[in-house]
Amino acid sequence: MEINLGKLPFDVDFHPSSSLVTAGLINGDLHLYRYAADSQPQRLLEIHAHSESCRAVRFIDGGRAILTGSPDCSILATDVETGSVIARLEDAHEAAVNRLVNLTETTIASGDDDGCIKVWDTRRRSCCNSFDAHEEYISDMTFASDSMKLLATSGDGTLSVCSLRRNKVLTQSEFSEDELLSVVIMKNGRKVVCGTQTGTLLLYSWGHFKDCSDRFINLCPNSVDALLKLDEDRVITGSENGLISLVGILPNRVIQPIAEHSEYPVERLAFSHDRKFLGSISHDQMLKLWDLGDLLEGSGDTQKSHVDVSDSDSGEMDVDIEPQESSKGATRKRANKGKTLQSAPSSFFADL
Repeated sequence: MEINLGKLPFDVDFHPSSSLVTAGLINGDLHLYRYAADSQPQRLLEIHAHSESCRAVRFIDGGRAILTGSPDCSILATDVETGSVIARLEDAHEAAVNRLVNLTETTIASGDDDGCIKVWDTRRRSCCNSFDAHEEYISDMTFASDSMKLLATSGDGTLSVCSLRRNKVLTQSEFSEDELLSVVIMKNGRKVVCGTQTGTLLLYSWGHFKDCSDRFINLCPNSVDALLKLDEDRVITGSENGLISLVGILPNRVIQPIAEHSEYPVERLAFSHDRKFLGSISHDQMLKLWDLGDLLEGSGDTQKSHVDVSDSDSGEMDVDIEPQESSKGATRKRANKGKTLQSAPSSFFADL
């Protein structure tokens, strides 16, 4: 299935329990669609959510609301049923909001272009944690729920680990020569995989984040803008050349390319709630919904590359290393940086 969004999309997310998908566009619009395997997707909402681009979208509150973030530094909560505004925080960050991620049923995290991460508690209706984790834009985040740790990648070339329990940045990797663009946790929590600007996948062992333990270069030279965990051993990658590939982790191998969105970079990937569909967006202004069963058919026996890396790291202790002061890396700043505003008040979700 294909949906012509009409404008360049920046983010996509699926409803946690229904056949709904939402996308944020470069003109600040938010779109919501209902999809089905045997019919064309139906647009339910088209809202001008932000004065600048809508970079980040996430369903929250059990799918009853959609949260959006923008370079206008605001975060907006929109009712899924009516399209009405539930709450808007004008000064959520002092810089452009670039990423949103769900943590628990009642908390979400937002990351901005200046490297700041904030955690919002919907029950307390306030910002409960703030981490000055990076020196450049937050490119991606993922959450380890068992240890309550938030991992983030940045354009400054580092990976950070923030503790929600201790409200501090526990550790940060050494600067990489690459911008880190995407991150997933694999191997039952023992490995962290990061996609980079040059297409190298960096593998970190849990508890040993200062330097990567492995590098996988078979996707080079195309940047890996999106990572989506399929299972503990396989990840789906979205690359600059428009290819969507199935990649095995330890042993590291490109199992096979599974789709080609277009000739343009794949911006984001997401699973439907039942994992029957894979959603992808790119610079061709299209949202494509792929039948995941068809994409993965026969993938278990097909291996395009064979770089096998033995995994000697097993059962590591959860080592927290204090972050060190470091010089700023030379990185490419994300385009269309938001305006700098005053510090954010802690009153978001007051009406949620």
